[in-house]
Amino acid sequence: MDSLLREPPPSSITAETRNSAAFPLRGKPALAVQKTLRQPISASGTGLHTGQSIRLILQPAPAGHGIVFQRTDLADAAPLPARYDTVVETRLSTVLGESARPENRIATIEHLMAAFHGCGIDNACVLVDGPEIPVFDGSAADFVFLLDCAGTVAQGAPRRMIEVLKPVRVEQGDAFVELLPASGGRLHLSLSIDFAARAIGHQSYTLDLGARAFREQLARSRTFTLRAEIEALHKAGLARGGSLDNAVVVDDDQVLNPGGLRCPDEFIRHKVMDAVGDLYLAGGPLTAHFRGHRSGHGLNNQVLHKLFADPSAWAYASDRQAIVAAA
Repeated sequence: MDSLLREPPPSSITAETRNSAAFPLRGKPALAVQKTLRQPISASGTGLHTGQSIRLILQPAPAGHGIVFQRTDLADAAPLPARYDTVVETRLSTVLGESARPENRIATIEHLMAAFHGCGIDNACVLVDGPEIPVFDGSAADFVFLLDCAGTVAQGAPRRMIEVLKPVRVEQGDAFVELLPASGGRLHLSLSIDFAARAIGHQSYTLDLGARAFREQLARSRTFTLRAEIEALHKAGLARGGSLDNAVVVDDDQVLNPGGLRCPDEFIRHKVMDAVGDLYLAGGPLTAHFRGHRSGHGLNNQVLHKLFADPSAWAYASDRQAIVAAA
């Protein structure tokens, strides 16, 4: 939890209007209403794949606005709503883009989206002056810190809770993900992974998503890669900003980071955190059980496409059903 509470260097994170303390989510919320940021906040960091220094600004937005990304370095760039149907690539990260203008794209949005999801933020404008979101330490912890510093404000309008009504499943080889009906008004996740690298191996994790669970169990888990894959990524012009400061690097049975892992199952926790971010591209929080094995951004996105392609598979929950349990 230390990294959630620390003050990042002033050159990295600044608030346009900074309060003296963060705003942790406490207590039991009443009716699930939409929330936005109390004030704007900005941050600068390195892009994982481009290696560029990128400035990020998070701004409040009105009720019903949703999460919308905007490139500020491209003239007349169209806003990119954070929705499953604006995703244009999922190979190494989740990438939003404009089909009519291929250069208008923003990559590596999943950790920020996970923070929005985990902290219950429905509406925000995300301004970014480059082609990807800064990676920071490779987790969602610094994004949670930013949201805490900005604070949140309730907006009165009910949240657009999306209830899964019947099973939806997508597969690729031995990998699969599925969305199943669930009660309780929140998202339940069960994932497993299986890597040949002995430092990772087979891991599984189950979580009922709530603000406290997200912060304590998922937010600090970092992205990871295999040492053998780094050279190929560099040849493809990717991972130029990657380092042991923002990713866990594995060489068979060894973790190469000097500080080791933050927890023994950090790998699967990060995969669950990625899924939390990818699933928030539904346009609202899901009431569902999400199950998967060896899933990634591609399958996470495909299952949302399949869900919304079948009008009988989902519905917006009523206000009564949208009462949120204590985090």
